[in-house]
Amino acid sequence: MHTKIIIFLFVIFTDISSANKPSKRVCNIADNTSGIVVAGGSITEILYFLNEEDRILGIDVTSNFPKQTKKLPSIGYVRNLSTEGILSLNPKLILGENDMGPPLVLDQINEVGVDLRIIPEEQTAMGIIDKISCIASIIGSQDRAQEKIKGELMPIVKDLERFQGDKIFEKKRVMLILSMQGTSPIVAGLGTSGDGFIKMTGAINVFESFKGWKPVSEEAIIESDPDYFIIPSRDMHKNSDVKSLTSNPIFKNTKAGSKENFIFEDSMAMLGFGPRTIITALKVAKKMYQ
Repeated sequence: MHTKIIIFLFVIFTDISSANKPSKRVCNIADNTSGIVVAGGSITEILYFLNEEDRILGIDVTSNFPKQTKKLPSIGYVRNLSTEGILSLNPKLILGENDMGPPLVLDQINEVGVDLRIIPEEQTAMGIIDKISCIASIIGSQDRAQEKIKGELMPIVKDLERFQGDKIFEKKRVMLILSMQGTSPIVAGLGTSGDGFIKMTGAINVFESFKGWKPVSEEAIIESDPDYFIIPSRDMHKNSDVKSLTSNPIFKNTKAGSKENFIFEDSMAMLGFGPRTIITALKVAKKMYQ
């Protein structure tokens, strides 16, 4: 009896453990890839990276790179899509990021039988490599993907690993600001794409004490005293130059503010976790450490 109970519990826990892992079937080759609708900027970027953009029928509004995407039909915002808008393009395959929604739309797409794949995401450099490999497997472009990954991305990943692990570099303490609006900037906490990006550069997130994107006070920013501020370049137009930021009370009493250590990069390039994120992470790491 005891043996049966142990086996029964082992099976239960094995099933639970397996359920928490991305299914390998997600990355299996699709039956028809001639017409793809994309819900997620990183996926669109990856299809262009693989030179497979001719398969794309439509994209969501976060798919704004490269510039050629402006010519493609839009299905709306990745988290607020409509079934009708997607199916009106007659897709044979739908590729979505893990925040694609709402859930009702996903259920309706599955009910009509269109092949829908939600691509697993891990917010690391190797997670991006895995995402590219998964998409390439789905569309039957593995050889091209491996060639481009090996030739263009893995050398950069190796450089990033040096910044992440080399003890000759003193870890920089970083604050990543999503929005500059108001007196309490919205900053990256633990588990956010901003936190993942900071760690890709080999730096420390000064606000990893809480989870998610949250507003923080001037006092909390001064107390955290980061070495660098990273700000999406979409917000730069609200500040005429770096001097205006350093005179802002929110920043001027910090180490980063006094040294004018502000780094501005494209928002999707940093936080989209497509191929550009690997490239941008190395660019930022070099600014901080060299």
